[in-house]
Amino acid sequence: MIKSDPCFLTPRLLQPNYPLFIFLPGMDGTGQLLRTQTEGLEAYFDVRCLAIPPTDLTTWEGLSEQVVALVQQELKKAPDRTVYLCGESFGGCLAMKVVLRSPELFQRVILINPASSFKHRLWMKLGAQIAGILPEPIYRMSTVGLLPLLSRLERISRDDRQALLEAMKSVPKSTSAWRISLLSQFEVSAAELQKLTQPFLLLGSVRDSLLPSLTELEWLIQNLQNSRLVVLPYSGHTCLLEADMNLLNIIKEHNFLASESFLHTEVKTKLNQLNNR
Repeated sequence: MIKSDPCFLTPRLLQPNYPLFIFLPGMDGTGQLLRTQTEGLEAYFDVRCLAIPPTDLTTWEGLSEQVVALVQQELKKAPDRTVYLCGESFGGCLAMKVVLRSPELFQRVILINPASSFKHRLWMKLGAQIAGILPEPIYRMSTVGLLPLLSRLERISRDDRQALLEAMKSVPKSTSAWRISLLSQFEVSAAELQKLTQPFLLLGSVRDSLLPSLTELEWLIQNLQNSRLVVLPYSGHTCLLEADMNLLNIIKEHNFLASESFLHTEVKTKLNQLNNR
């Protein structure tokens, strides 16, 4: 049950000796759509998913302040842990705001099809304005029409398609309009990004029909000191729900696991096993 303020959900396990993996979700804000990736990630990380209440109308500054406070609360239990920050779509924008606010908290950042290019899509702004005048029941029904834009539906199981649709329907029209307005106003400067020194892993979908994600990530790479791009040639915007998508494998394949000096003994053992294959 989501509280009245943003909070962290723990998918299955509490693993206080593992690196902390903070996931910031897309515009639905439920934190539930990491479902297909959770089991794999929990082999190496102590996972937390941000859940934003469906009626929350907080600014970027307010949301980033709340996320930082939640992370600091987690670190009180184990101050020396490595912290990974991962944001998808709307959560990718929030991740940039969060790491710019408190860069010292995060050792690794992962951005997945960040929605920071939203302001370049005029037709989406117009569509959002039209949706804003629809009665609430019709608005909720209209979310079905967005699915082909959001996803490569043939790559997502029926259950996960349904989960995506339910997550979209859970956001009231007024909240959706507010979050779209945040994306329309979102701004980070090249100068701000150039100050960040931690490694960034950027995942971009070639078949993203919603946003020009690859173009946006290419701009980000030019302005981040330490970043690498992973191109997903067949994926859509909601790539984490796709059946053959494995975020943990991508992290490992691109040597994005933190230095072993940060890791708990059990995780070091798994890394050694991986390296000896």
